[in-house]
Amino acid sequence: MLKDAAAHLDDLADFVVASPTSFHAAATAAARLEATGFLRVDEKGAFPRGAGKFFIVRHGAVVAWLQPGEIDEAAGFRIVGTHTDSPAFKVKPGELLSSAGWSQVGVEVYGGMLVNSWLDRELGIAGRIVTRDGQEHLVRTGPIARVPQLAIHLDRGVNDGLKLDKQTHLQPVLSLAPKGGLLKHLCELAGIDAADVALHDLYCFDVAPPARFGLHDEFFASGRLDNLSNTHAALTAIESAQPGRDVAVFAAFDHEEVGSATTSGAAGPILEDVLVRIASASGLEVDGTRAMLARSSCVSADTGHVVHPNYPNHHDPVVRPLPNKGPLVKLNANQRYATDAVGGAIWLEACERAGVPTQPFVSNNAIPCGSTIGPITATRLGITTVDVGIGLLSMHSAREMCGVEDPHHMARALSAYWAA
Repeated sequence: MLKDAAAHLDDLADFVVASPTSFHAAATAAARLEATGFLRVDEKGAFPRGAGKFFIVRHGAVVAWLQPGEIDEAAGFRIVGTHTDSPAFKVKPGELLSSAGWSQVGVEVYGGMLVNSWLDRELGIAGRIVTRDGQEHLVRTGPIARVPQLAIHLDRGVNDGLKLDKQTHLQPVLSLAPKGGLLKHLCELAGIDAADVALHDLYCFDVAPPARFGLHDEFFASGRLDNLSNTHAALTAIESAQPGRDVAVFAAFDHEEVGSATTSGAAGPILEDVLVRIASASGLEVDGTRAMLARSSCVSADTGHVVHPNYPNHHDPVVRPLPNKGPLVKLNANQRYATDAVGGAIWLEACERAGVPTQPFVSNNAIPCGSTIGPITATRLGITTVDVGIGLLSMHSAREMCGVEDPHHMARALSAYWAA
């Protein structure tokens, strides 16, 4: 797939379909890593010594690494960081809602979604159910819910400005049955008894499959491209990576869309836990470990914005990236992105070795940009970090779009970064 852009895009589509939630993305990545020779490590036990390919899963996050036989005094970590979560409706616990003869599922908004994009779409429900014995059970449905929009006949001013109350206007319809059977249905799919359920982490997802489109099929539309597109690119790159002097690390965090401050998020200890334990298993003490971190670098791979043809004034007047022109290298004077000249040079070298184009991205000065795991990782660990990503339109919509070539460009650039 690193040689064939079409095959890579087909595989990305399959990965997105298999990953309606961060928990499914972690499970899918884990299965693929095991299929390519990576050994799953239990964090509650000792970390492995010696050469090998390993990974851990913590909730909706995955960290994988290629460990050389010995870590010499010039080695560092080469890290690619992504995230597995996307904006969505999260299902609330408790009974179903009831209104005017309809049964509805109670939800709250997870992350900074474009709310209107979720209207009038058939939605599935997926995630994990945890039983009283502590076991996790992944589950997903077909299309069972929808947030119907009010007809224009009943709101003549809707096209002058749609206003949606997150509590009263966004609860999906589920059934006309007087009593809901959602939990029962989910438990039947998971093969468990509803009486054994403790709690759940469930989310709605758009069931529409990914698709190519455009006059020359040059675009790709899908849910959750932010950030499964970069997660998939990193996954395919590390699947074919070979051990080198440096330790190659792939870290796919959860909860980036809500600030990363969790046990499986970039602001939590998960990456530092893994790096320190790799160094310790290789015989390094505190000074040697900190020296190794100082020799390390991180590519924070998250989606960015290409110029919008209908809103060009929302972009910088000169720096205007386009689809299929290569991944973005993202810069911000206020360090909302971690890129500096040193990290940028690392990225440009990787792209040159891969034969991949790249484009700068900066924001319009009047419109603040978002942020990524990059500044968090740089702050937590003191590692030189560069923020890059596949360019999108409709970011945080239920259905985003990118160029068909850019996911493949990203995978090749990350492969070259790890091969250095």
